[in-house]
Amino acid sequence: MGQNTLVIRELRAEDRADWARLWTDYLTFYESTVPAEVYDSSFARLLGDDPQDYCGFLAVLDGKPVGLVHYLFHRHGWKIENVCYLQDLYADPEVRGMGVGRKLIEAVYAAADAAGAPTVYWMTQDFNTEARKLYDRIGTLTPFIKYQR
Repeated sequence: MGQNTLVIRELRAEDRADWARLWTDYLTFYESTVPAEVYDSSFARLLGDDPQDYCGFLAVLDGKPVGLVHYLFHRHGWKIENVCYLQDLYADPEVRGMGVGRKLIEAVYAAADAAGAPTVYWMTQDFNTEARKLYDRIGTLTPFIKYQR
């Protein structure tokens, strides 16, 4: 890739095709799929202005979108302020190790700071060993175990 100029920016309406490609690759990594209407709803929410909607950043390297992150703010029973949940994080395999994931997480940290959210948290699967190396450097592993209906 060219000069390795990495820009992290908010998602825009014209990013739909690149976002869909990246999100499809992310879902494939987690052996998951969602119907087309979820793509439509999710992208609309990412661009929405409802405080309940989630937000997104795109990582663009030398003009090519190579990563994404989705996050949202929500209330927390143990805090007065909202907290920030980093829901999805993905970088194309060919750019891993170039700081894309770190820069996307740092962008979420900055958004949380600007919103007065004292906590940013996320989950990953135990087999995501490469990403966990980064997470261990920039976050704190907690003892929580997720249950789901």
